[in-house]
Amino acid sequence: MGEEVTDPARNIPRAIVFALTGAIVVYALIAVVVMLTLGADAMATAAPLVGVVDAAGWSALAPVVRVAAAAASLGALLALLTGIGRTTLAMARESDLPRFFAAVHPRWQVPHRAEIAIGLIVIVILLFVDLRNAIGFSSFGVLLYYLIANAAAFRQSEAARRYPRALQVFGALGCLVLVNTLPILASLIGTGVVLIGVAYRLLRLRAARPRASAP
Repeated sequence: MGEEVTDPARNIPRAIVFALTGAIVVYALIAVVVMLTLGADAMATAAPLVGVVDAAGWSALAPVVRVAAAAASLGALLALLTGIGRTTLAMARESDLPRFFAAVHPRWQVPHRAEIAIGLIVIVILLFVDLRNAIGFSSFGVLLYYLIANAAAFRQSEAARRYPRALQVFGALGCLVLVNTLPILASLIGTGVVLIGVAYRLLRLRAARPRASAP
C-alpha cells in the first residue's frame, strides 16, 4: 500500500508496530481471562468468550459477544482483502495475472477491479466450499507469503535495514513451524497451487523472452 499512504517509509513501519503491539496485548488479555475462567482446554472450543460470559452469569450478553466476534472476523477479512487486492494489482502489472486487474480507480486510487474480483471469489468460497479447508489453505498461503517476506528482508542492504537479520531468521523459522500444524490436505493443495503458479510464470517469461535473430 506504499503508493496509497503519505510518507510510506515512515508511516507503514509505525503502523505495523502499533497494530502488532495492540493485537498482542488484546490477545494476551483475552487468553488470560479465558484460561482463568474456564481453563486451558476451553481455548480450543468454538466460542470460548461465550463460555466466559456464561460462566460469569451474564448469559444475556452472549448474543452481543457473538455479534462482536462476527464483526471482528469481518475486520480481519477486510484487511486480508486489502492485501490480496494490492498483490493482485502488482501481479497484473507484471502480467502474471491479466492486465485487466492492473487498473486503479481515478478518484479513489484503489485497485477496484482486483478488489471486486477477490470479493466475488470469497463469496463463492463461502457459499460452496468447506470453510475448514478454506481456512487451512488460506493459512498456508499467508505463512508462505510471510516466509518469502522474511527471506526478502534478510537480503536487504545494511543501509535499508530496519531490524537485525536474526529477527528475519526467527520469523522464517516460525512460519515453517506453523505450516507443520496445518491439515495435510491444505498444505498439499497449497503446494500444488504454488507449483502451478511457478510453472506458469516460467512459461510466460520464456514466451516473452525475445527470440534470437536467425543467422
